Amino acid sequence: MTAVTRAEVCVVACAEVWRGDGAVLAGPTGLIPRLGARLAQLTFSPDLLLTDGEATLVSGDVAEGWLPYRAVFGVVAAGARHVMMGASQLDRYGNQNISCVGDWARPSRQLLGVRGAPGNTVNHPTSYWVPRHSRRVFVERVDMVCGVGYDRAGTLAPPANRFHEIRAVVTDLAVLDFGTPDRSMRLRSLHPGVRVGDVVAATGFRLSVADEVPATRLPTADELALIRDLDPEGRREKEVPCGPA
Repeated sequence: MTAVTRAEVCVVACAEVWRGDGAVLAGPTGLIPRLGARLAQLTFSPDLLLTDGEATLVSGDVAEGWLPYRAVFGVVAAGARHVMMGASQLDRYGNQNISCVGDWARPSRQLLGVRGAPGNTVNHPTSYWVPRHSRRVFVERVDMVCGVGYDRAGTLAPPANRFHEIRAVVTDLAVLDFGTPDRSMRLRSLHPGVRVGDVVAATGFRLSVADEVPATRLPTADELALIRDLDPEGRREKEVPCGPA
């Protein structure tokens, strides 16, 4: 079996965000998060629920149930969902922007729009996948708040913030979370071959960094075989083209 690649480390890191969630609806956005969710379902999170992108709940090629669009909002409101979204911008408290770049009244770039980000972040756990860790994404202040970060969620009175949780941010360089006293972003692990200085240089705000930062875990042999079976064409390597980990 060929060497583990950075893309495959990222798949495992994405899978880990759903560890211990039980029977919740996973909402992965993009190839690497989708592979991660499938890997989690096939290994340590067998109760995880995934859809075929429409209304059928699936486990591999087996249909397990039906979830029409009108029923999704009940799942969201109950906190029984965990999505992994992308982010055009993220700040130190996890506020996310996918709507525009520049002043929202006259933006220099129009992006996706707010979409479901406010409801996702307030109603159930949310994680983020960033395939290119850079200062363009990790900014001191987002141009528009779409996904709600910890500083804003902290101003909401219960029960409005009872399900708010930003579980993790996975990038092509590292895994980050908000396990600090003030809920600002910290460096949780480094992907193999990445140095602390690489992440700090690619981040536009001050990160919380421990004296010793562990390495992101590698896939086991069984996990690696599953990843390559799920993505036989190797599309993951185009999303994270860094070669061996």
